[in-house]
Amino acid sequence: MDQSVTVKASKYKAYISFTKFRLSALVVISALSGYLFAGGRDGLEITYLLVGGLLVTAASNGSNQIWERDLDKLMKRTQSRPLPQKTMSLNESYVVVVLCLVAGLVLLYMLNIQTALLGLLSYIMYVFIYTPMKRISPWAVLVGAFPGAMPPMLGYIAEDGQFGLEAGVLFFVQFIWQFPHFWAIAWVVFDDYKAGGFSLLPSKDGKGKGSAYQIMVYSFLLIPFSLLPWVLGWTGTVSLVVATVVSFFFFWYAYRLFISCEDKDARKLMFASFIYLPIIQFLYVFDKL
Repeated sequence: MDQSVTVKASKYKAYISFTKFRLSALVVISALSGYLFAGGRDGLEITYLLVGGLLVTAASNGSNQIWERDLDKLMKRTQSRPLPQKTMSLNESYVVVVLCLVAGLVLLYMLNIQTALLGLLSYIMYVFIYTPMKRISPWAVLVGAFPGAMPPMLGYIAEDGQFGLEAGVLFFVQFIWQFPHFWAIAWVVFDDYKAGGFSLLPSKDGKGKGSAYQIMVYSFLLIPFSLLPWVLGWTGTVSLVVATVVSFFFFWYAYRLFISCEDKDARKLMFASFIYLPIIQFLYVFDKL
């Protein structure tokens, strides 16, 4: 009995690791902000959006691990994943991905066909374009920023059904955020990425002034771009003040990285990016006029 429970617990942990459940949950929170910004309040629709988005994201993460299963063996941070550790078979991983993808797209289709198609497009771009491109060129970050920025747009369209200006602005803010966010991660895990054959920092000097400068520039751009909802009259003074302050502090972390070029400052920027995005997105929701 105890052994059976242990096996089930081990399998559960393998599925959580394979689908990157915690990361998937963060993605759907972003989608929820877009849905609420569009005026959505229906509990059943929120359930479709959250569960459907979670499953499609889980399928994307799982597909990424299938694609990179041999490379994961080379990097310390990924060696413990289910496929390198053989706690999940390759056939089993394919089944999990297909079930998650199909179920997720069906739930998104229950909202509207546009949302389902956007979810499918995100999956295709992430798995079949961004993932293989990661070992070829740092431009993969640009490609990955497109599916990475889709959640708030997807959430908005889940309620509104239209690819309008508001959905585009939500997409654009998260698109710009993707660059300092991902480059901070690439800086922190640079040596591990290098062992796997990945070189994703924007400059040839790697962890140097060139990369730090570009991180700083994109972080600075978030200050004016985060104010677009206020400029367009969608949010009020609270959004103006809070977005300015929060974006400035985010830029300050990037500036400190530019000055020091040290891992500790890259790590601070990385954690700041995780906090920054939900603050900005739900600020828009609560301050919408």
